[in-house]
Amino acid sequence: MQHWARRLEQEIDGVMRIFGGVQQLREIYKDNRNLFEVQENEPQKLVEKVAGDIESLLDRKVQALKRLADAAENFQKAHRWQDNIKEEDIVYYDAKADAELDDPESEDVERGSKASTLRLDFVEDSNFKNKVNYSYTAVQIPTDIYKGSTVILNELNWTEALENVFIENRRQDPTLLWQVFGSATGVTRYYPATPWRAPKKIDLYDVRRRPWYIQGASSPKDMVIIVDVSGSVSGLTLKLMKTSVCEMLDTLSDDDYVNVASSNITRANCNKMIMMFTDGGEDRVQDVFEKYNWPNRTVRVFTFSVGQHNYDVTPLQWMACTNKGYYFEIPSIGAIRINTQEYLDVLGRPMVLAGKEAKQVQWTNVYEDALGLGLVVTGTLPVFNLTQDGPGEKKNQLILGVMGIDVALNDIKRLTPNYTLGANGYVFAIDLNGYVLLHPNLKPQTTNFREPVTLDFLDAELEDENKEEIRRSMIDGNKGHKQIRTLVKSLDERYIDEVMRNYTWVPIRSTNYSLGLVLPPYSTFYLQANLSDQILQVKLPISKLKDFEFLLPSSFESEGHVFIAPREYCKELNASDNNTEFLKNFIDLMEKVTPDSKQCNNFLLHNLILDTGITQQLVERVWRDQDLNTYSLLAVFAATDGGITRVFPNKAAEDWTETPEPFNASFYRRSLDNHGYVFKPPQQDARLRPLELENDTVGILVSTAVELSLGGRTLRPAVVGVKLDLEAWAEKFKVLASNRTHQDQPQKQCGPNSHCEMDCEVNNEDLLCVLIDDGGFLVLSNQNHQWDQVGRFFSDVDANLMLALYNNSFYTRKESYDYQAACAPLPPGNLGAAPRGIFVPTIADFLNLAWWTSAAAWSLFQQLLYGLIYHSWFQSDPAEAEGNPEVRESSCVMKQTQYYFGSVNASYNAIIDCGNCSRLFHAQRLTHTNLLFVVAEKPLCSQCEAGRLLQKETHCPADGPEQCELVQRPRYRRGPHICFDYNATEDTSDCGRGASFPPSLGVLVSLQLLLLLSLPPRPQPQVHAHRSRRL
Repeated sequence: MQHWARRLEQEIDGVMRIFGGVQQLREIYKDNRNLFEVQENEPQKLVEKVAGDIESLLDRKVQALKRLADAAENFQKAHRWQDNIKEEDIVYYDAKADAELDDPESEDVERGSKASTLRLDFVEDSNFKNKVNYSYTAVQIPTDIYKGSTVILNELNWTEALENVFIENRRQDPTLLWQVFGSATGVTRYYPATPWRAPKKIDLYDVRRRPWYIQGASSPKDMVIIVDVSGSVSGLTLKLMKTSVCEMLDTLSDDDYVNVASSNITRANCNKMIMMFTDGGEDRVQDVFEKYNWPNRTVRVFTFSVGQHNYDVTPLQWMACTNKGYYFEIPSIGAIRINTQEYLDVLGRPMVLAGKEAKQVQWTNVYEDALGLGLVVTGTLPVFNLTQDGPGEKKNQLILGVMGIDVALNDIKRLTPNYTLGANGYVFAIDLNGYVLLHPNLKPQTTNFREPVTLDFLDAELEDENKEEIRRSMIDGNKGHKQIRTLVKSLDERYIDEVMRNYTWVPIRSTNYSLGLVLPPYSTFYLQANLSDQILQVKLPISKLKDFEFLLPSSFESEGHVFIAPREYCKELNASDNNTEFLKNFIDLMEKVTPDSKQCNNFLLHNLILDTGITQQLVERVWRDQDLNTYSLLAVFAATDGGITRVFPNKAAEDWTETPEPFNASFYRRSLDNHGYVFKPPQQDARLRPLELENDTVGILVSTAVELSLGGRTLRPAVVGVKLDLEAWAEKFKVLASNRTHQDQPQKQCGPNSHCEMDCEVNNEDLLCVLIDDGGFLVLSNQNHQWDQVGRFFSDVDANLMLALYNNSFYTRKESYDYQAACAPLPPGNLGAAPRGIFVPTIADFLNLAWWTSAAAWSLFQQLLYGLIYHSWFQSDPAEAEGNPEVRESSCVMKQTQYYFGSVNASYNAIIDCGNCSRLFHAQRLTHTNLLFVVAEKPLCSQCEAGRLLQKETHCPADGPEQCELVQRPRYRRGPHICFDYNATEDTSDCGRGASFPPSLGVLVSLQLLLLLSLPPRPQPQVHAHRSRRL
């Protein structure tokens, strides 16, 4: 077998030396040394410059924020409250007006809104990805808030003055995006005006539940939720309690800590609170509070009386009022959202009383903008009520709201270097919780703005001890540099490579972020084209430059097909997903643009033209004179850092499926990280039908990096390779793994009883011979019936043999979790079709008038009422789930499994022990490749199936790894260092001393009659899929 292995190695190496042209390309680069310079990436300088640029960008937004917050406080202080204000007195643009006019069932359409709503014209703005009006602000009011209430009308009245400040901010900084004031009353006023993006289902948007508002409205929270599960809690009350807890969790930000009736291992050490959900109680547990919480009352207690009942709520009120908290009542589903978020007003009191000291700008983690801007971060600043109730009265302690300014993530990315860092270098940033702000692996699959975008740095990469140390150092705001050996996942998520990486990091001053730079050692240097001589000679368009002609399709027949990376070479270049069309757009633009045009990125443009000429010379010196058919090659190719992929001959481009952007091509990135030849079989899924081997179009890519050494500086600016004809090389593989010296030599039959050795060609009925790559995927086989399975995970081809290779350390398994996946919602089970334990009254109950005044009747009436209004809360209709993309997918966790070469490098023999069905196999790594050569006896019987290794991605029903295990070893978080949770002057007298009033018979009967008489015919029910939450 070792002899066969050497023959395979020699054949592969010979083909790559002849057709790959690695050595010839090195010479071409050296011959054209006058056309480029070698530049150095200095990590410390780079990362400090980028951090400074990001700081400057965000600082401009901070100044605008401060102007807005100061203006808002002054406007509100000068405003005179109007008890008799009317809707017709207020003129504003209602962002939801157009959507409500289109909805015949809208509350405002039915009631006839009296407000004077502006009608605006809009213009398309690519920066906002929306139609906007720069002369006005827009107002959004939550669906469950009455627009005509006195509070809302007064809010609209005084916030109108913010319009001029918004406009002036934009005049001073035209790059500003959304400027927003989120009011504690629920009103959102934002600039510039744009129509609200109304969802297909009920619009539940409330600014007070947005991550930026929550973070700006209070200091970090340490919350413990206590849920009553006694025997009295059942039916609708239990359903209300569960829903309330879920809604409560939506009011937490990334800086908060929460546990449900459990001790907290890590905490924010700020705003300690207990949230108690119950249907009532008799014990005040005063002794417990006296011992552990008094006299300072450092832990606030918020109590929630849930459901309709006749229990005494006085103890709940007492607990809240004597512990600086608040008492709430949640009698029905309609009261859940408002009562689970109003506790934020209480937490805002110490901030307001702290005054200017608490006016701290905070920057959020990444989230999805509700108005379609994409991924953004938001700078927030609280707005305080500066009024006093009267002369000499106490200062007001209410927060008015939060001011926010968005920064698009793409605007921050533009400040980072990309193409100078090479295909495997990148910049990333994290916040104080370790969540990534920037990272090439931050790619959320869902675009629902209600879904959080929280990806930890250790989940964005493959976690190890070194990265844990780097993450901790960044969170602590330190500078640092470290070279580590680590594992990286390939772009197609099929392979794992062990690589060297240099990490450099610095804090971004005046923010909660830290910036990091990752560079492979071979990306320390990069090429920069220097076409100054040509530019001086040619003051005409770029199309007249030397080598540009080799980008023209007319040259493809003789020089090979050229794909150009779809990069932003010039501002006016029209993008296209079709590379042929993109190339045409590029050529057309180059007919007009001069080489020194300021609208173009000269680095990208000149490097592209340089690499066009470099790869054309490779065609001229190597490829054009070679007969590819002699070695059964479908194509030869070269890809470069400059963005050129040249495929020869031209007809091979028809079957070229790799991305035209080399930096996004798996073969390119893996070739840079691996020495030798990297084989990449066509990707296959075991669930799909096998390959169709027709017309010689199915090929196997073999690639290798071109390493240059120029003046002691080493870099890898290109990757070259060949595409093997699968069927022809499968035949060649059998010959090379046989006793024949060449293909024309006659076969010699050998068997178990003969004196010659068996081989993979003649004895293919007895021997299985395969080449498997480092990810465990089949590359070649001596079994003709397996040729169409090339590219599949080998366990799907021969589970028994793959398990043996794994058990004998030829492969190592790596499991990780993808927290950004999107999954279809699980079908609802019958058990969840209705609330648990609904009380069903008897005929006698209906006849008994006393029953109608009881809590049971009131509870049943609520079930009827909210069952009609919130029909989806009780049952679902699959029709909408299928047709609505918002419903069809939601975020989920997927478990990924990859395999990579283990510790065994030498030749190895082993027996798969299955009793009478034992199999002998021999395995050996092929040097300078990512291949494992395996020769094994064919299984004699089917009883040898011991197990199957899985490689495909699987859904995690439990939302990831063992949750209890993660709680025991939490990741390091720091959170904001400033906390405002105590002020000696805080007035805690307002603590929600409400009472539950039993309904009267008259009210109940009137409500039922009104409901029956005014209820319109209901359309076919629709489903509204809700995101499941786990507690």
